[in-house]
Amino acid sequence: MQRSYSGRPSLKSQTDHLETALPTGAPPAGKPWHWLPVRTLAEHHRGRVLDHLLTLGDQDRHLRFGHVASDEQIGRYVAQLDFGRDEIFGVFDDRLTLVAMAHLAFDSDGGLAEFGVSVFAHLRGRGIGARLFSHAVTHARNRGAHSMAIHIARENTAMLSIVRRAGAQISFDGPDAVAQLGLPADTLGSQIEAIVERQAADFDYRIKLQVLRLDKLWPNLLPKRTLS
Repeated sequence: MQRSYSGRPSLKSQTDHLETALPTGAPPAGKPWHWLPVRTLAEHHRGRVLDHLLTLGDQDRHLRFGHVASDEQIGRYVAQLDFGRDEIFGVFDDRLTLVAMAHLAFDSDGGLAEFGVSVFAHLRGRGIGARLFSHAVTHARNRGAHSMAIHIARENTAMLSIVRRAGAQISFDGPDAVAQLGLPADTLGSQIEAIVERQAADFDYRIKLQVLRLDKLWPNLLPKRTLS
């Protein structure tokens, strides 16, 4: 992991940058998200994470890992995920398919967090990546991290735009880019935001789960809705 990040910016300027990075209004394509629940994943979601990553095609795997990871490499990556040390977030559709996820990995002292994200191809352009990024920024701040590192494929213009709007310093090395983002300290507001969002996402998940159970009992009772 590269650590050549710049000095920590002032709280006011960095907060302004981060606020401009949040998705506001309708995204440039697709249906707009009015509120997107992001759920914190735990050990019992490991299988869902594996299924999500194995579903990615070659281009998506390159965007996520910087190379076309094989099924075996993805399996080893998922097996080594530390749900206690790191933070892993997911977006579920109405059928409880994990359609997007982010991994926020912390270094040994917790000061630097590395961010990686994947979104199913048919759901891009709807603000999901930006939503996961802003969610990760809040959680990294609340964990006391002072910097975030984001490794990005040069052709991933959407993520480059997101981190650039957030005020990240971006350096290019061949086909890859590394963004270094200084983070302001956490606040009472950021801590409350994380608590409220987690509770709301858990409630949303439980509602979807109950709807699925009803659908199994009465298959034609409820309309079929997916994030398509």
